This record gives sequence, C-alpha cells and structure tokens, in this order.
Amino acid sequence: MLKGSTILITGGTGSFGNTFIPMTLEKYNPRKIIIYSRDEMKQWDMAKKFKDDPRVRFFIGDVRDKERLYRALDGVDYVVHAAATKIVPTAEYNPFECVKTNINGAMNLIDACIDKKVKGVVALSTDKASSPINLYGATKLASDKLFVAGNSYAGGDGTKFSVVRYGNVMGSRGSVIPFFMSIREEGILPITDDRMTRFMISLEEGVELVWHAFEDMEGGEIYVKKIPSMKVTDLARVVAPEAKQEVVGIRPGEKLHEQMISAEDAYYTYEYEEHYKILPTINNWSACPIRIKDGKKVPEGFVYASDNNKEWMSDAQLQEWIDKNKNKIGSI
Repeated sequence: MLKGSTILITGGTGSFGNTFIPMTLEKYNPRKIIIYSRDEMKQWDMAKKFKDDPRVRFFIGDVRDKERLYRALDGVDYVVHAAATKIVPTAEYNPFECVKTNINGAMNLIDACIDKKVKGVVALSTDKASSPINLYGATKLASDKLFVAGNSYAGGDGTKFSVVRYGNVMGSRGSVIPFFMSIREEGILPITDDRMTRFMISLEEGVELVWHAFEDMEGGEIYVKKIPSMKVTDLARVVAPEAKQEVVGIRPGEKLHEQMISAEDAYYTYEYEEHYKILPTINNWSACPIRIKDGKKVPEGFVYASDNNKEWMSDAQLQEWIDKNKNKIGSI
C-alpha cells in the first residue's frame, strides 16, 4: 500500500517521525515522504540526516493553519498525524493552545484530507485519551472522536481515517528512561508513587502498528497494540541499581496506572493475536464484519491497563533493550 506512494507526516520532526521515516524508506521505498512541522531548527537538523535522499522533503507549517495544510497535501496519498501538544503540565497551564493544536488542528487536517482526496490517514493517540483526567488526554479523546467521525464526512469512497493508541514510549525525548539516566549520578531517583505501572513500547513497535493500521483499516478503528507493563520502581532499579528511590507524590494530571481500553470501550472491542481494535460506536460500524474480520469480542467489563496486564517486562529484558539502544536514548 505505501510502496511508491507520497506520505505526509505532521509533527514529523518528533520522536515518532525520526523512527518512522528511515524505517518506512527502507521497507516501502515510497516516492516521497513530506515532513510537515513548524520548527525550522528541528527540520534543519533532520535534513542533515537525509541530505542525500531525494525522497525526503520538508514543509514548514502548522496544523492550526488550514490553508497551509491544503497546499502541503497536494498529491499526497497517505498521512500520519503525529503533531500534538503532549506534555501534560504544558497543556494544563496553556489550555487554549492545547485545544488549538490537538482539536482545531485535527479538524483542519480532516477537512483538508477529504478535500484533497487523500486515501488514508492514521492519527497517533495516547493511553491518556482513555478515561482522561488531564487536558491533554481530554483533547486527544476529542481528536480520536473527530478522526473516527471523519469517515462519515468522507463517505464510503473517500478518505479513510483511523487511530493508533499506545503508552509510554521507551527512550523517547522527555520520557522516564532518559530522565532517570540523566540524574542517576546524583544517587536519588524521584518516584511519584511506588505502586505506579507503565506500558512499555518501543518506537519501532509504534511504527509497525501504524503500518498495520494502513493495511487493515476500513475507517474508524482505534488500534491498541499488546505490549508489556513494568513497575516504575523496577524500571528505576534497572536504570540505576545503586541509586536511592524517593517517593515524591503524583503530579497534577498524572495517573497511577496507564489505561488504553476502558470498560465502556469493551462493548466495541475485539482481540487479535498482537493487538486490540476498538470499533466505532456510530453508524453501527461496531457490528461491521469487514471491520471485525477474524477478531474475538473481549468480555464485558474488560479493561486493558498497565496494572492488570497479562504480560510484564522483566529486568533482563529492559536491560537488554537499554544496552541495544543506549546510543540513541533521549536523542529522538
């Protein structure tokens, strides 16, 4: 599907884009990948990495700017929507800006993609959109609903929209592993709560989930990858075995455990070998055989959260991942 196509990725200079682009260039050999983002310095730095690859193009723009999106989407086949205001405290203190990017930006992109006859769009979501307790999660839940409903606006033969949802990305900028690594020499690691758990997914697994969504989607599905969990105290012990752990309390808007599928979602959720799929509640799409395919309905009341997960990452598995990726942790 992606082979020989033109792909645009919003927010493409972020952690996801830095992994998606080289992996997609190698696997699918697209005709062109367009990085659409508003930070010229990040684009400048990224362009150095791909300076000899004519398939990689850069486009300065903001998802808040609908006219700019229309221009950028000329001739585009597929879109990955990764642009977002996503730091929880930043969103809490700048709520108007968060809404403008995460909600208004999603509306702009949906309209532009339909009008420009883009074939398919996959939007990145977050565990925080499931039963949200902070503004970032609330705006991403709204964004998810907008992309699902976008299929109604597009019509049966128009643009297809779907969503992928995953939790803590190991080693990405601003995440807990590089943070702990940066302060471990101080001898004390701050732990918000010693009961806290988190899902663990690599950027590569996130990219593969997006690929799968493009191949599988009929429109309106939310894809949730099956991934292991880990206690934050265990994670801290692996990163800095000699450091003391100090409980400092949960920050505003922070959850004790990550959740990706709520009990309310369970009515419309199907299980597959490597992922779950939450089907749309509108237009009776949740009963659509083409969307369900070979999925098995999850039991009533099912919740997919980091504390009730069946799969857990061991200390050895995390250490192996750190050893393999130590040169790029926190750099993308």
